[in-house]
Amino acid sequence: MAVKTKPATKATPKKATKKTTTRKAPHKNGASQKTTSKKLAPKKIARKKKATTTPPKPPKPPTTPKATTPPPFEVMGTGSSLFTLKIYRGEQMALLAMNWANNQQPPDNFVGFAIEYKEPNGTQFFAVKNRLSFLQNDGNVNPNILSSRLSPIQKFRWTHFPFHPDLPGEYTYRVTPVFMDSSGVLSYGDHQQASIQLGSDTYPGAMNIAFTRGFVASQKFVDDFGANGGVGTIIPQKADDGLTFKPTDPKAATAMDWMGFEARAVIIDALNQAVADTTAQVRVTAYDFNEPEVVNKLVQLGNRLQIIIDDSGTHGRTNSPESTAAGMLTASGAKVQRQHMGALQHNKTIAINGNNIRLAVGGSTNFSWRGFFVQNNNTVLLYGPQVANIWFDQFQNLWDNPNNPSGFQPTDSARWNDLGIPGVNAQVSFSPHNAGNARLATIASDIAATTSSLFYSLAFLYETPGSILNAITTVTNNDSLFVYGLSDKTVGGLDIQRPDGNPPIAFPANLLNNIPEPFKAEATGGSGTRMHHKFVVIDFDKPTTKVYTGSHNFSSSADTKNGENLFLFRDRRIAVSYMIEAVVMFDHYEFRDAIAKSPTQKLFLKKPPTQQSDKPWWDKDYTDPAKARDRQLFSKDFNS
Repeated sequence: MAVKTKPATKATPKKATKKTTTRKAPHKNGASQKTTSKKLAPKKIARKKKATTTPPKPPKPPTTPKATTPPPFEVMGTGSSLFTLKIYRGEQMALLAMNWANNQQPPDNFVGFAIEYKEPNGTQFFAVKNRLSFLQNDGNVNPNILSSRLSPIQKFRWTHFPFHPDLPGEYTYRVTPVFMDSSGVLSYGDHQQASIQLGSDTYPGAMNIAFTRGFVASQKFVDDFGANGGVGTIIPQKADDGLTFKPTDPKAATAMDWMGFEARAVIIDALNQAVADTTAQVRVTAYDFNEPEVVNKLVQLGNRLQIIIDDSGTHGRTNSPESTAAGMLTASGAKVQRQHMGALQHNKTIAINGNNIRLAVGGSTNFSWRGFFVQNNNTVLLYGPQVANIWFDQFQNLWDNPNNPSGFQPTDSARWNDLGIPGVNAQVSFSPHNAGNARLATIASDIAATTSSLFYSLAFLYETPGSILNAITTVTNNDSLFVYGLSDKTVGGLDIQRPDGNPPIAFPANLLNNIPEPFKAEATGGSGTRMHHKFVVIDFDKPTTKVYTGSHNFSSSADTKNGENLFLFRDRRIAVSYMIEAVVMFDHYEFRDAIAKSPTQKLFLKKPPTQQSDKPWWDKDYTDPAKARDRQLFSKDFNS
């Protein structure tokens, strides 16, 4: 079956290269739930000039913005009747999900989607690029990265990372189905279009979820910054060198902005404001602590800073970065305490209380080179006096009970504390806990009660047997539930793909050997953990959704021995943010895991079948149960 389409374009294009995008003026309109679109005649694909510089970085929003009504976090497209489009707001990213209308199969000559976007207040659409392309006439892989109008996306969902994600106003996306005839000529159907705002905090004026990039092992990093991961030129070779290391790569500043992404930006911005507000008192807990920019900003606070730094294991050595930083801060006038609670002082928190700034920071991001620039991490930033007071109280309870879990466990800090965000069910609890307020059993019970989907990214799960792993295994083995899971290493029992079951757990990997064209060898970013997240998203598509996250490793030690922070969010907007992060990581690492297991010489886009035994590119998205659930879950209109 074929579909009548618009005029043709040849499938074997001339070389196309990137076009530099420029910042646009702020847009005053908010995001809308649905947008309308006009049918546009296809235009000739202009050859694009290669960008010679990185697009200018937009200004950062203030750390303490005025609380406003948040824009929609999911929108449905309008336009073509051939397929549906749904867009989710992520943290400086957008997830686009498509499905053929009425869950029907596309025609065989459908070869993917062209995806284009327009920046807020912009006048021009730019095509998303695709590293994969159709084979050239000589059978070779095209080495150029082409417009998705020429190399369509052969997936039913795509995550877009805009050049300028924090521009105020709406990003507009236009998605067009692409078809190919028997001569290899491309044509285009009617498009779907939708607009969504990406540039604000998760809840403007109340809280922001922020992530590090975590993709040193990526084609993007290799293209822009080289294949060695910047080890020795952008980041230090050894953790012990962290406080004295100075990058020598001329692109280091750009690379560090890219690697640190939003998490690093919000942490540094918060410290800058604390330095500027001379009335601000600051409380910090630190685990890995060798990032000089953070340490130097804390030094500037002098006696306005009180800090607890872990002294477990190698952190306690007299020449460790943590000990060196403690000496620098003591000399500046700060009050410094070294402790490890019952095992580790594993918190990574900041609390600021001043006349001009009141905020709190938690999450999994260590104030270290690897924490900012190599690992996948998340940061929770909260605004206002209520959260600042909660953080100051937990800090004081830690300070008053060094290496004494039984002294901290009965305090209010170990209970669930409401974060006071209007209309948002959000709580925090700090470890260590005792038997009466321990969290692990409840988390495991919530995971086991999953009714639709489970996404998790849990560092050290491979070495954490018990109730959490048991609950995850039970849910994963239920073929009626959708599960995407990640850890920093493979996990026995979750590494098997059953015929109709959920895919195996994914873990960090990079392309080093048997690299398929057109990909290049990737970096590792040095030794050590790369996937450092600790979060679980239960039923993101349901009003009953729950997200657990923080520094808490979902282990008994994290629950009852360590100093930790643990958040519980019962909120779909927040759940969608973490879901998208999980999907991005899963896609990234699952692909590399698969290549390592089954090497192939070439990767390229698939043309329509020419023989009865051939299958179209989308066949497994309908015949493989896990892929079919993926296509249906993300594209579903939850408001219908």
